[in-house]
Amino acid sequence: MARLYSPPFIHQGNIAVRRISRRGWLAGGAGAVLGTVLLPSEVHPRNVERTVTGTTAELLARVRTPKKQPALVLEASYQEGAFDALAVDCPFVFRHDGRFYMAHIGFDGVGYRTGLASSSDLLHWRKEGLLIDRGPKGSVTEFNVALTWILRDNDLFGPGTLRKVDGRFLGTYHAYPRPGYEAGPAVIGLCRSDDLRSWELDEPFLHASDADAGDWERGGLYKSCLLEHDGRYYLFYNAKYAESPHNEQTGLVVSDDLKHWRRHDANPLVRNGPAGAVDDRFCSDPCVLRVGGTWLMFYFTLSTDGHARDTVAFSKDLVHWEKSNEILIDVGPEGSIDSRYAHKPSVFAHEGLVYHFYCAVAPPKQPRMGDVDVREIRGIALATS
Repeated sequence: MARLYSPPFIHQGNIAVRRISRRGWLAGGAGAVLGTVLLPSEVHPRNVERTVTGTTAELLARVRTPKKQPALVLEASYQEGAFDALAVDCPFVFRHDGRFYMAHIGFDGVGYRTGLASSSDLLHWRKEGLLIDRGPKGSVTEFNVALTWILRDNDLFGPGTLRKVDGRFLGTYHAYPRPGYEAGPAVIGLCRSDDLRSWELDEPFLHASDADAGDWERGGLYKSCLLEHDGRYYLFYNAKYAESPHNEQTGLVVSDDLKHWRRHDANPLVRNGPAGAVDDRFCSDPCVLRVGGTWLMFYFTLSTDGHARDTVAFSKDLVHWEKSNEILIDVGPEGSIDSRYAHKPSVFAHEGLVYHFYCAVAPPKQPRMGDVDVREIRGIALATS
């Protein structure tokens, strides 16, 4: 029997019946709760907090990617029983042994598992199958395991290769405690590999229930991004409030030895904008890279208009972040692959061009794809400079 992938919002015309969840906000429910839906043109101007000038403006010009590919570069298999039967999500692109690779998450109706794809040109991708499978019954990864980052060189315009720690590749994962789409408060942990094919998972070190966790993250943790700079490890992650409307923001933990981690006192570092701003609900899924002496955090926003979009912020010290107030990847028109959401960035540069991979979501054109019934089309898209 085919699985039915049902998002937590049922749309009836312009009305959304609300089921509280992360995907609920990403299904346009915020507008329904507030009784109005804001158009993008009404939202963007109100997000201005600082004027972008000088070096920041030059950086923005370098990372803009206006050329969207019209079709997904990686899509769900729509095969009953496959790890990516219903969706592919959360790309992480890197270079290894002369080829390009994309770690990504697949969703099968039970939960997340992690897959791998490869490419010779960053445009055409071949799936290479499952990378990390779910764990045994009773384990923290019984229902979900989502690898979201592998430690790499820090520079956006660098080689894009991975770095090793103690002779091994080092990644970060998160896992949700129950079956379903991001069901329950996730935890974050490290994982290690000798060959990028077999991974050993450490026990989670970051929980929403930790004694030092802030109110802003008590509802659960999401994607993490790990980098090393001057001998210190920085792990950025987004999290949500336990109380409705479960706004998401991005914070930081640091470690000098990968064993003892400390939450930053200023958390969350990237906070929601004022009511009506393009990021008044979510500032999520950080992707942190460096250009010259400036750090860039690519991340996605969610506004009360119900759409998710990618943007970028800048920092000199990895702690104090200046929002660019510019949407780098906006949702497309009706009928396009990203008419609902254009979010979850993985940004990569090659031969001077910037490749901005993201998760695109649109309504399906038919209720059944392959072996499964679907309520949305969710896959990996690409925009280039």
